[in-house]
Amino acid sequence: MIITPLLVIFLVFVFVLLFLFFNTVDKRKWLTAIISLVATPFAFFFMFYPFLNIISNYHHQKYFNSEAWIENPALRYEMIDNTIESDTLIGVSKQEITTLLGKAEWLSWDDANKKHDTNKWNYGLGIEPGAFNDQRERVEIIFEDDKVIALKPYQEEITFENEKE
Repeated sequence: MIITPLLVIFLVFVFVLLFLFFNTVDKRKWLTAIISLVATPFAFFFMFYPFLNIISNYHHQKYFNSEAWIENPALRYEMIDNTIESDTLIGVSKQEITTLLGKAEWLSWDDANKKHDTNKWNYGLGIEPGAFNDQRERVEIIFEDDKVIALKPYQEEITFENEKE
């Protein structure tokens, strides 16, 4: 385990809460301090930390890896931020994109021409973890002259077949 300043702050926070709680039960400060000190790791790792993971939407960031992209489509959201920031795919041809990312999952619709736009490919990125997340992640790759010019991430609301609108 790596001890970080945030971990220490959270542990102190849990200790103070436990000390205040146990102080309502028994007014002997030395006893409540010892009990709080012993109970802090248990309360932190079995109550506070799981709760923190449920309400936060933090996820690990990974570098782009073509094999991982193709093999784990549900975890692509971990790679997309780095891919966009580093311009990894900018200037890459359609054929190379097909090799790196696989065939486009769907094409964007062009309302002006009433057909699919072959210069706008879309890929699903999966669903970021989090208790209050009702969006799935997507990315649109835009081509011009057969080369990638932009990657636009967007979110789409999760719907289920049995939901009535």
